Amino acid sequence: MDVSSIASWSTQMANEKTAVAVEVAMLKKSMDLQEMSVALLLEAVPSLPANPNIGRNVNTTA
Repeated sequence: MDVSSIASWSTQMANEKTAVAVEVAMLKKSMDLQEMSVALLLEAVPSLPANPNIGRNVNTTA
């Protein structure tokens, strides 16, 4: 095995490791953003009415 090919292989492996680390970091940031978005959506959902019987039935004979 040639010494220059070993050096080239080592450099390539280091570059791939860095690329994977960047991809994982971006995925984590994306998941954090989605988590915040879901939290905001859940906060926007209106609460149930005080009377639990209101809004639970649908009049189908109209």
